[in-house]
Amino acid sequence: MEEVITRFPPSPTGYLHIGGARTALFNWLFARHHGGRFILRIEDTDLVRSTEASIKAILDAMEWLSLDWDEGPYYQTKRIDVYREYLQKLLDSGRAYYCDCTPEQLEERRKAALAAGRKPKYDGRCRERGLGPGANRVVRFRSPDVGTTVLNDLIKGPILFDNAELDDLIIERSDGMPTYNFAVVVDDITMGISHVIRGDDHVNNTPRQILIYQALGIKLPQFAHVPMILGQDRTRLSKRHGATSVMAYKQMGYLPEALVNYLVRLGWSYGDQEIFSRSELVEKFSLENVGKSPGVFDPEKLLWLNAHYIKESRPGDLAPLVEPFLRASGHPAKPTDYLAKAIRTLQPRVHTLVELAEAMKFYMVESVDYDPSAAKKFLTESMRAPFARLIVVLEGLETFDEANLERVFRQVVDEMGIKLGKIAQPVRVALTGGTASPGLFEVIDALGRETVLKRLRQALDFMSNAQ
Repeated sequence: MEEVITRFPPSPTGYLHIGGARTALFNWLFARHHGGRFILRIEDTDLVRSTEASIKAILDAMEWLSLDWDEGPYYQTKRIDVYREYLQKLLDSGRAYYCDCTPEQLEERRKAALAAGRKPKYDGRCRERGLGPGANRVVRFRSPDVGTTVLNDLIKGPILFDNAELDDLIIERSDGMPTYNFAVVVDDITMGISHVIRGDDHVNNTPRQILIYQALGIKLPQFAHVPMILGQDRTRLSKRHGATSVMAYKQMGYLPEALVNYLVRLGWSYGDQEIFSRSELVEKFSLENVGKSPGVFDPEKLLWLNAHYIKESRPGDLAPLVEPFLRASGHPAKPTDYLAKAIRTLQPRVHTLVELAEAMKFYMVESVDYDPSAAKKFLTESMRAPFARLIVVLEGLETFDEANLERVFRQVVDEMGIKLGKIAQPVRVALTGGTASPGLFEVIDALGRETVLKRLRQALDFMSNAQ
């Protein structure tokens, strides 16, 4: 098999969309699976809409998803000489020609064609005029008038196009910039692209591109058009279905591993397996297992998958990821070891890093605010003596860990003649401010001796002053 070289060519006119990210991912996986190369190309010939901010947003998203590229990023605006070289080849062979038809003339003919029941395509007026370069002139590709162009798609199978239906498309605008269908062919030729894997919204561009390849006498790459992603109402994915920007998911506290796993399963399958490591995806990915039907984006399933990845992550790995969310909430910096201990207690209970940061609040503050109803029910006069005794015993505890803490608690309740459950919930309220939290001994272990004793004393004062 020839060397596999794939590419991802985003237009920098906005953020990296979920659909674009999946296309990049499929190209990356296919190249990695075959030990090939993955090229990043920025298609910035739309000078009006392309921005540096969009380029940065795309590169940031690619890096966040760990979709590393072997070459690039290449920029089309820096390759104008390459396009002109190939344009001249088409002009010299008679497969392209200059056209000076004005937009007004073209619109008038388009309306006349529609009124006569004809296809509103360019009528070839300038084909045989022998025009050369000039102001306000474009270059058109001379499409064949007869015959059939066949797209042998690796996913969709053979698709036939009647050449009579195709237009003499513009391949260089009057400002000297190449158009999409021409530039992409020249790029793919000069970069040695072996497989063009992209969304099926490009299917109608493909016959025009195939004809340009053939006019240049260049072997075709293999094409694979991936069905688009739909919302749950089975319309094209848009903002009304939820966030469509890759980096929005970072801001919402999703892990890149979860998003990658979810996106690859939107259109690709491997038996009934749902969860894949990065190495498994590289090992198992193939175009044969890409479906022909559109994938349906399900936010709830992505949320479930993200919760799984958070739960399975090492707490120390999550610490630096949750820190920006903690800072955004105004919490002071804490040692990584402390954060990791706190995270371990909460991992099974949260779905996102945003939820994790919110759940960590009682670990981050100097003192907790009590839920009024919880304080009224549990921080009562009857708890003053057990709390006072517990403080004394904890102060003398040599090793402050879960095993010793549970032993101490049982010692205190035995001394006081009460059940463990009777004191556990009041202590939970004293330490966290509420009645719902991870396991009590996990919380005490994570908070540490100094903070636990401080909060128990504060609760004792609260109970004394409440009377």
